[in-house]
Amino acid sequence: MLSKGGNNIKKVGVLRGGAGKNYASSLQKGGEIITQIFENLSHKYKPIDVLIDREGTWHLSGVPIKPADLSNKVDIVWNTTDPNISITLDNLSISNVGNSPFVVALQNSSELLKEHAEKLGMQIPRSVVLPLYQKDFDGPRELYAVKKAKEIFEKFSSPWIVKSFTEDTSMGIHLAQTFPELVESIEDGVRHEKSILVEEFIAGKVASVHSVSSFRDQDIYIFPLGNAFGNFSNKEKERLSSLAKDLHKNIGVKHYLKSNFVLSPRDKVYLLGIGGILDPKENSHFSQVCESVGVKAHHIIDHILEKAL
Repeated sequence: MLSKGGNNIKKVGVLRGGAGKNYASSLQKGGEIITQIFENLSHKYKPIDVLIDREGTWHLSGVPIKPADLSNKVDIVWNTTDPNISITLDNLSISNVGNSPFVVALQNSSELLKEHAEKLGMQIPRSVVLPLYQKDFDGPRELYAVKKAKEIFEKFSSPWIVKSFTEDTSMGIHLAQTFPELVESIEDGVRHEKSILVEEFIAGKVASVHSVSSFRDQDIYIFPLGNAFGNFSNKEKERLSSLAKDLHKNIGVKHYLKSNFVLSPRDKVYLLGIGGILDPKENSHFSQVCESVGVKAHHIIDHILEKAL
């Protein structure tokens, strides 16, 4: 397949930004993909920055465009914005890579994630999502954190993990062991103007398992566990790898999945969460597990682009 422009260099439109709440994180993630392609894969691909501004207008090289115009400008799109945009790209017959709408639905719905986890013999921690504070709906600002902390305390006891619901790194991750600490953690989320996720803390061995479709002659390739909080036996490693593979297959992942687990002292496996966008930064956990099997993060980006093309 020849790229638009008549040579063998494929043009990769990296779609970032968007009108939703993840504008800033999408800019960052898209920028990381652009950097990886520019620095390591420029012999095969030319990255093209495609920005969706906060009002929903698409821009290519700073010039507003219609989504349909993109089909004549790029060979493939790497989408770091709203996953539902992938549906628009599919309708325009534009090959694309990105987080699937279903994976995002699982990330956003503890009930849906619980349903799939239990099918595969896992549990998920109990949790509560606190939407972005709005005075008209939530009442006085000074009473909000205490009120919400009481609601959570009645549902499940300490300790609690409190973090941004969108995994925005501007808000820290808190481990609250007392009621006052829970109140202060919720206050931090309100100060950062974030929706907040409060989860029950499950003690045990924690691991993130990365999986990629159709890599190294395997339908679903599971990377080694890599760094983890606790030493896993070979049997435990095999168990978590098998669960990650089952999850990857069960939810129909096209390209990449990160599965976060904790193995409790009672030998129960909890699924803490999933993610569908890889982190290619040099010191990321994903880069570390790639190097443990003799590849770099950009090799996986190349593999995913080839598969999507």
